[in-house]
Amino acid sequence: MTVAVTSAEEATETRPIAGGRNAALDRARTFIILLVLIHHSVIPYTYYGRIDRQSFLGFDAVVTFNDSFFMAAMFLLSGLFTWPSLQRRGVSDFLRGRWLRLGLPFAIGAVFLMPSAYYAIELRNSGTGFGAFWWKTVTVGPWESGPIWFLAVLLAFDMLAAAVFRVAPGCVEAIGRLVTASLDRPAYAFWTFLAASVVVYVPMDHYFGIGRWFTLGPLAIQAARVFLYLLYFFVGVGIGSVRSDRSLLSSDGEFARRWPIWLAVTIVSYVGLIAMIYYKREYLPDPNNPPQGWDAVHAFFFASFSAAQTVNLLALFLKFDSRGSSILDPLRENSFGIFLIHYVPLLWLQYALFGVTLAPIPQVTAILKALIVFALTLAISWAVTEALRKIPGVARVL
Repeated sequence: MTVAVTSAEEATETRPIAGGRNAALDRARTFIILLVLIHHSVIPYTYYGRIDRQSFLGFDAVVTFNDSFFMAAMFLLSGLFTWPSLQRRGVSDFLRGRWLRLGLPFAIGAVFLMPSAYYAIELRNSGTGFGAFWWKTVTVGPWESGPIWFLAVLLAFDMLAAAVFRVAPGCVEAIGRLVTASLDRPAYAFWTFLAASVVVYVPMDHYFGIGRWFTLGPLAIQAARVFLYLLYFFVGVGIGSVRSDRSLLSSDGEFARRWPIWLAVTIVSYVGLIAMIYYKREYLPDPNNPPQGWDAVHAFFFASFSAAQTVNLLALFLKFDSRGSSILDPLRENSFGIFLIHYVPLLWLQYALFGVTLAPIPQVTAILKALIVFALTLAISWAVTEALRKIPGVARVL
C-alpha cells in the first residue's frame, strides 16, 4: 500500500525492502494520512489565514509543519513500490493498474466528490443551487480538485517512471546505488538528499513564488514544488530498485539508529522556517510582497525542513514502530478511502460550525471546532470506506 494511493492487495505483493513487508512504512503512510486530516481540519482556524472568526496561533505552526513536508514525503513513500511493481508486472500491466487505482478515483473525485465538498463554501457565499454550481465548476471553473490533485500528479510520475523503465532503467538504479552506497554512513545520503532538495526548490520558488499553481481543469500542482516532488518520488523509486541482503530502511540499520541527528536537523530547520514567517508577518512593511533576500532564505529553510523531516519521519518509525502491533494498524486498509473521501464531510462540518461560539475564549472555540471536525471527519470517512470496500470490486480500488 502506498500513501493514499495503493490498495492493500498491491502493498502485500510489492516488497521494496529485502526480507518482506516493512510494517514501519505502512504505519508511516497511515500517519501521514492522519496529518492530512489534521491539516485540513485546522486551516480555517489559523491566526494568519483565518476563515472563521475564531482562531488559534498554534494552528499556524501545525499548518506550516505539515505543508512543508508531508506531500513530498507522500511522493517518496509512493515511489518505493514503483520499481519492484514494474519488474514484476511489466509496463503495460503496471500502467493499467495505476490508471485503475489512481486515474479512476481521481476522475470520480474531481467530477463528483470535490464539487460536493466545495458546494459547502459556495452556500456560505451565495444561494446558488448545486446543479448550477456543478455546471459552472466543470465548464467555466475554477474546477477545484482539493487534496486529490496528488493522485493525478502521482499517476503522471508513475507514467514517467514506466517510460524510464523501458528506455533507461540504469538511471533509476544508479539513484538507488547512490542513496545506499554506504549503509554504515547514512549521513552521506542524508546530506546529499538535503542539498538536492535545496537545489531543485530554491530556484523554482524564486521564479514562481510560493502561492502559484499550475492548473488545467481539475489538474493542479504547486509550481515551485514540481521538481521537489519529482525528486522525492524518484529517490523513493531508486531506493525501491535496490535489492540486497541489507537495506537503508532496515529497522536495525544505521539510518534508523541515527535518528537523533535527523531529528536535530529537523528542529533547527523548522525553527528557521518559523522565524522567517514570523519576521515576514510582524516586521516586513508588505508581507504579501517580501524582498528577494527573505524569499531565498525562506526557500532554503523550507527545502531543508522538507528533506530533514521526511528522513526523520522514516527513521523514527523504523526505530520505534516497526514491530508488534500499533494503534495505526486498524486504519491501514482504509487509509486510501479516507484520503479520497474526507474532504466532503470535512468542509460540510466546517460549514455547519461556521460562526458558532463554543466557549467564551475564542482560542478555545477554535480548538474545539478543529477537534470536532477532525474526529467526525475521520469517523465518517472511515465508516464510508469500510462500507464501500464491501462492494465487490471496490476493494481493488479503495
